[in-house]
Amino acid sequence: MSTLSERILGAAAGEYIDRKVDRAYAHDGTGVLTLEAWKGMGGDRLGKDTGYYIQFDHIAPANNGTTATLQHEMRDFAKSSCMQFSDIGCGICHQLMAEGLILPGEIVVGADSHSVTLGAFGAFATGVGATDMAAIWLTGETWFRVPESAGIHLTGRFTGAAEAKDLALAYVAKLGTDGATYQALEFVGDGVHALTMDERLVLSNLSVEAGAKAGLFYADDVTVRYLKEHGQDAASQEYEPCSYRKELDLDLADIVPLVAVPHRVDTVKPVDALAGAPLDQVFVGTCTNGRYSDLARFARLVKGNKVAVRTLVIPASAAILKKAIRTGVLADILEAGCTIGTPGCGPCLGYHMGVLGKGEVCLSTANRNFRNRMGVGGEIYLGSVATAAASAIHGEITSPEAG
Repeated sequence: MSTLSERILGAAAGEYIDRKVDRAYAHDGTGVLTLEAWKGMGGDRLGKDTGYYIQFDHIAPANNGTTATLQHEMRDFAKSSCMQFSDIGCGICHQLMAEGLILPGEIVVGADSHSVTLGAFGAFATGVGATDMAAIWLTGETWFRVPESAGIHLTGRFTGAAEAKDLALAYVAKLGTDGATYQALEFVGDGVHALTMDERLVLSNLSVEAGAKAGLFYADDVTVRYLKEHGQDAASQEYEPCSYRKELDLDLADIVPLVAVPHRVDTVKPVDALAGAPLDQVFVGTCTNGRYSDLARFARLVKGNKVAVRTLVIPASAAILKKAIRTGVLADILEAGCTIGTPGCGPCLGYHMGVLGKGEVCLSTANRNFRNRMGVGGEIYLGSVATAAASAIHGEITSPEAG
């Protein structure tokens, strides 16, 4: 029987195919490069396809005059074309696409590596470079080598303070940063049914940190209900027994709070083993953990306390920010002494809104802790929202299960 990727792409693993792209999106960084490449290919106008998106999120608002000028040019192009455009403050591209724009079975391509996030909806979602995106703008299609698939079998339920982020770090650690190179991870098993859409998005999001081409869940009742809440009717996908290139078994009940230490996502230790390490900054947000459920959980954990270190909380989209305001979540976060940023990527990529200084240390809920990523000479530990909350309160790495 076929894997989910093979079913969506309509070919067996290893075959080279051309396929129409259902959704294609780029952000303010890759969009500028895509536009330049598209013009170089002879592009002068786009058709009326509604499946193309430009979303400003990476350096939004602009951090200097050069960035502002490039964004001005990109903004003018987007508004004069068939692009569906989201300006500064609307949110992170992957989150905006997750707010009712992706359906099971679609082929989704984003000009950003974390486009794999959207595989949580049972879509084949992957990232490409600017040149490939320009070709999609030109033709509406792209080529793939259908990936082999790895099965991530999940059982049980989370216990204690463990979260989806801890599970994601656990599977990346077991696979290694190149353990799933150009493979599609399929998350299957009874443990999947206990996971919310937000939790599935976290697990798909980190699949690229193991080298994967995509990270997919089969659409089920949870998926259908979520999309219904966002105004979309969708059908579930039935799992078919199939052969995987490799398989990994994980019991959610065995997962404990984890931290990825600098400078690799697959170098993971229990939070308890690092307890007491001093911090200069805590950052809660990004396409990994900037959703409403994350902000609400963080607010609940810090309520009644004052953070002991500068703490940045950046919602992943304007819709999330609005809900956090409406429900009082934002007030609780502010009362705890945190700083709220414009919805978007924030300091994740090291350009603005919380860049680290040399020698500074940050506990982040993001997905990458590469050397110099958030600032030259800074160090990044990756952890869950619960770990971030406990650490912010104490000003040092702290287990969310500590008394």
